[in-house]
Amino acid sequence: MKHLSILGSTGSIGRNALQIVEAFPQQFKIKALAAKTNTDLLAKQIVQFAPELAVVYDAESAQQLKQKLGDASKVEILYGDEGYQTAASVAAVDIVLTAVVGAAGLKPTLAAIEAGKTIALANKETLVMAGEIVTMKAAQNGVQILPVDSEHSAIFQCLQGQRKADLAQILLTASGGPFLNLPVDEFHRISTARALNHPNWDMGPKITIDSATLMNKGLEVLEAKSLFDVSEDMIEVVIHPQSIIHSMVAYQDRTVIAQLGIPDMKAAIAYALSYPKRLPLKQPLPDFSGQQDLTFQKPDLAKFPCLALAFQACKAGKTMPAVLNAANEVAVNAFLNHKISFSAIAGVVEVTMEAHSVHANPGLSDILAADEEARQKATDLVKNFKT
Repeated sequence: MKHLSILGSTGSIGRNALQIVEAFPQQFKIKALAAKTNTDLLAKQIVQFAPELAVVYDAESAQQLKQKLGDASKVEILYGDEGYQTAASVAAVDIVLTAVVGAAGLKPTLAAIEAGKTIALANKETLVMAGEIVTMKAAQNGVQILPVDSEHSAIFQCLQGQRKADLAQILLTASGGPFLNLPVDEFHRISTARALNHPNWDMGPKITIDSATLMNKGLEVLEAKSLFDVSEDMIEVVIHPQSIIHSMVAYQDRTVIAQLGIPDMKAAIAYALSYPKRLPLKQPLPDFSGQQDLTFQKPDLAKFPCLALAFQACKAGKTMPAVLNAANEVAVNAFLNHKISFSAIAGVVEVTMEAHSVHANPGLSDILAADEEARQKATDLVKNFKT
């Protein structure tokens, strides 16, 4: 049996992971659950899965959770950065699923690595911000990082049994989001509700907006660079609207291996949690006989400038990816709160990147400082940004 700590248990990935735990009770045991402020759902999860530890964002949420659970509850309740890092390093835990959204995942993931835990990584920002530091510490501690993103899980699976020396190219597929065929001159009129309506995937609001701008795919490029130890020149993004092929790997003999499945996160989550075994999930195969076509096209970088900015950050490296990520988090939050237009997201990110001086040899403190600096710059821009 594997003992799990799930960071981000009330989000989309966390909820799917708990469904897998529920379906395979002989395989997994929950030791710790961490959420942000959704204490209603977290309380229900605690009652069902009986973890030893639960963590929330702040003292107010911790008090709310205690009231919901009542005095009879035996779960220890913590909050804040220290709480998340404690949940990531519980002695009895084998695997830490990091499924929190954004830069908040970096510190607890590093804490889990220092504690020698296997990492099931759904928080791409950890590797976007500090990929070199994270992978180096994982190697030093003998820790395996197993990807949970469907695209990186697909690549990981396509690499199994192959020689790294034979790898020629990584082909990251992208659905193209809800605005793939929308004329660019209509982007400034895109509403928040419309942008949150993804055609294929059921995700949280931040990731859904990132998918609509293609920033999500740009962040995945940065993640893939660190996760698979390749240069950005070896990574190509391919638009595949049907989302049946989750990603592909090309080898030097010019053959391509692809991983296919329905657009659902359970298979990728289950593979990371049960690796190297595969769980007998009761999910359908893609309907190949009913699938009329599988189509592919190049992304339009002029129409989706966030993807171009991510490639720029990937090439610049050092502190620039952290700046890209921080500015994007601020801009997406501003769009979700109706403070800027959809088109302005890329503008805020671009201007923030232009204002940043890249640190030549950054440590973790430099990366965190760049993150904070970028957030302040982007916040100031949001106040006055003109679309």
